[in-house]
Formats: sequence, structure tokens, C-alpha cells
Amino acid sequence: MGLSKMIRAVIMGPPGSGKGTMSARIIKSFGLQHMSSGDILRANIQDKTELGLLMKSCIDQGQLVPDDIISRLILNDLRKIDSSGWLLDGFPRTVSQAEALDHAFALDTVINLNVPFQTIKERLTSRWTHIPSGRVYNTDFNPPKVPGLDDVTGEPLVQRDDDRPETVTRRLKSYETQTEPVLEFYRSKGVLETFTGTETNKIWPHVEAFLHRKFSSLSQRAA
Repeated sequence: MGLSKMIRAVIMGPPGSGKGTMSARIIKSFGLQHMSSGDILRANIQDKTELGLLMKSCIDQGQLVPDDIISRLILNDLRKIDSSGWLLDGFPRTVSQAEALDHAFALDTVINLNVPFQTIKERLTSRWTHIPSGRVYNTDFNPPKVPGLDDVTGEPLVQRDDDRPETVTRRLKSYETQTEPVLEFYRSKGVLETFTGTETNKIWPHVEAFLHRKFSSLSQRAA
């Protein structure tokens, strides 16, 4: 799909909204390169790049990493694949980051997954993990054979701090406060497309149909 080389998209959604699953389906179906801000930041810290060391210094001192450092890190990686189409996940998180991205690249679309917070709370607080292996269970749709125990080792499962009800509520409120201005920024530019639902399997057909239309429209414009 030649046109996929030039598609530039961002996917947004609160923690637990199914962004990872949705991203994997988009990449597989449309041949885009997945760019995860978390992966990029970790790689830069591990490789001890100049920006990576700056970021590690902020983290070690318990400070928030400034927007301009994060933006430079992400944009550096995006420029390396300038001739490819990509799906960016985890960035931008603030209007300042969105503006930096906007100055560097023209986005074709921003896909926003609007999953009710109550659904996410139920989904995340039902998650239990076997820490040594990383195996994750969900008491609603993927429960362990024996409640509270790992299927393979029989060892106890634990609920990660991130999945505790009070932590989930705090993370969702924080996401909403921080991200609503970013969504408004993209809404005003006419590139925001919001998909509402409670299950990835039900949202996906709408995302897929939208992207097929987007590809078709860009193809006609390029012809």
C-alpha cells in the first residue's frame, strides 16, 4: 500500500482504553510504523544519548521532564523515518507538545478512543498479575483456573498498584485534565476523529472503515 508511506497519525485514549490492541490492528492492516513515545524515551536513556541523559537527570531528581526535551526526543526519531507513514502513541500529552509536533509534521488524523471511565475502572481493577512471569489475568474475561493463583506455577497473583481502584481513578482524572486541551487543539484543526464504545472489538470496525476512507481520500488527492 504505497500511500501508507505518507500517512501520519496519532492515537489517543486513557490508560486501559485498548490503545495497544487498537494500534496493533491498525499497523497490521495499514502497514504503518508504530512509534511509541515510551519506547523512544527508554531507548534514549539506555543508549545514553544527550537528550536521554538530560531526561534521566530530571527523573533522578524527581522533576518532570520539560516538554521541549520530550518533544525533541520524539521528533528526532520521527525525522529518521520521514519517508514512512507512522502511528504515534503516547505523544503528545500537552498542548505545548502538540504544537511542537504540528510545526514539524502535518498530521492526517488523530484517532481518539473514548471509552467510558467506568468501563476502564472495571477493566483495570479486575486485572491480577503473576509478577515473576508477567502473566496477566482478568477476573471478568480471562480468569485464572483457581481464583488468586497463577495457572502455570500455582503461585499467588497480586494486584499491581497501578490497577488498584483509587490509583485508577487518580490516573483517569489526571489524563482527563491534561489531555482535554490537546483534544481541543486537534478538534480546532479538524483532524480529530473520536470513536466511542466499551469494547475494542466493537470499536475496531469503525476505526478500520474510517481509515479506509481516509486512505482513499488521500489517494484521490495525490492522483
